Amino acid sequence: MPHPEGFWAQATADPERTVLVTPDGRTRTAGQLHAAANRLVRGLRAVGLRRGDSFAVVLPNGEELLTACLAATQAGFYLVPVNHHLLGQEIAWIVADAEAGALIAHERFAAAATAAADGAGLPAGRRYAVGDIPGFRPYEGLLAGRPGTPPADRTLGWVMNYTSGTTGRPRGIRRPLPGKPPEESHLGGFLGIFGIEPFDDNTHLVCSPLYHTAVLQFAAASLHLGHRLVVMDKWTPEEMLRLIDTHRCTHTHMVPTQFQRLLGLPAHVRAAYDVSSMRHAVHGAAPCPDHVKRAMIRWWGNCVEEYYAASEGGGAFATAEDWLKKPGTVGRAWPISELAVFDDAGRRLPAGELGTVYMKMTTGGFAYHKDDGKTRENRIGDFFTVGDLGFLDEDGYLFLRDRKIDLIISGGVNIYPAEVESVLLAHPAVADAAVFGVPHDDWGEEVRAVVEPADGHAPGAPLAVELLAHCARHLAGYKRPRAVEFIADMPRDPNGKLYKRRLRDPHWRSRGRAL
Repeated sequence: MPHPEGFWAQATADPERTVLVTPDGRTRTAGQLHAAANRLVRGLRAVGLRRGDSFAVVLPNGEELLTACLAATQAGFYLVPVNHHLLGQEIAWIVADAEAGALIAHERFAAAATAAADGAGLPAGRRYAVGDIPGFRPYEGLLAGRPGTPPADRTLGWVMNYTSGTTGRPRGIRRPLPGKPPEESHLGGFLGIFGIEPFDDNTHLVCSPLYHTAVLQFAAASLHLGHRLVVMDKWTPEEMLRLIDTHRCTHTHMVPTQFQRLLGLPAHVRAAYDVSSMRHAVHGAAPCPDHVKRAMIRWWGNCVEEYYAASEGGGAFATAEDWLKKPGTVGRAWPISELAVFDDAGRRLPAGELGTVYMKMTTGGFAYHKDDGKTRENRIGDFFTVGDLGFLDEDGYLFLRDRKIDLIISGGVNIYPAEVESVLLAHPAVADAAVFGVPHDDWGEEVRAVVEPADGHAPGAPLAVELLAHCARHLAGYKRPRAVEFIADMPRDPNGKLYKRRLRDPHWRSRGRAL
């Protein structure tokens, strides 16, 4: 008998099937998760949300965030998952920009959530807490007493992730609502790109924060394909191996930093766990060093696969066999996408020529929320770019030869220098500032700042300490510079263009390459 497609149909057909193992080891059935999502839809509608409205969540990995995703995607809402490492003022900007009709936060992030709700001017009746946050209503109040049956007027909604805009402010990636029933959306079909099949005793391990675009997309798609989810909250390499062994996990989404940490475990620890159940260890978000990739393939086998995409869409995919045949490739175009390389004049380049990488998806477009300029500037026809340089070979395989000029990728997390630079430039002792990534053995890159002191301010250790403290007051921890260097005159041309490579390249030449 064929399995029904989509989580909602599966939950109706087999409500007792275990679909979730939470970070603390509790299990949840399809019926329980389905009912919670239905109740949340009713609760948010009671608060006043309607089709096309958004609500934000500041939640750790767990049942509540997955419930929010299922609720949004069957009620025509936009779910805005917020990075819980951000400061309150940063979260407030996202909540206000998204015009979020409600905020659901975990008590673990009480201080930031309170500052965000206050900063965004969110009324008390639209603040809800998992646990106890003063001034927030209990999350359970959204669900309690409401029917767990499917709500009326079900229609497909989306996740609206936030990425940086040209000014350093985050920008929401907003896709138009198609106005069709959720069951017609093929929400799980995305995983077919990677050869991941429905059911087939698959278990997906969530080992990164669900506020990341791809991590939540992989998890939600797995639910819709009938897979069980095993969710980690705080990742450690040995715990990941233990969970793979215990639950016979078959697929996961990773970043290269996790590979490096796994490979750093003592040999006897690695040997103590059976990872032979893994069929797809799909990695992306940052470049993977050649030696790390080869070591993971030797250990885990050909399940180690790579993709290239962005929150805006994608993309390319490379199996282990592809990569071993063409080392350094990030793969060929997905069946639902097209890749192209253009020069600065907008001319499409032939195979082998270096230019800016563009992508086009057949599944629909997107716009940057409230930023028409950014939406237009990164387009050529239906193609969009996130600024990476590369080339396509004669077989259609994509090779990246440079990353975005300024983007820092540390542990798979994007850090936007413009935002950090704007904070530094707000300090009276700073006349000019440049921020870039330098090599880091574990994280790939770490944040480094170069500052031209303002008149009357002497460069040196005391000023560096003062500027780092200033950054600590205004930026999330992972965005802060780890060191500040000083320069008498920032290298700029007569038009004001900063030659950031002159500052950044010396740090990378010691590693045998320059960016």
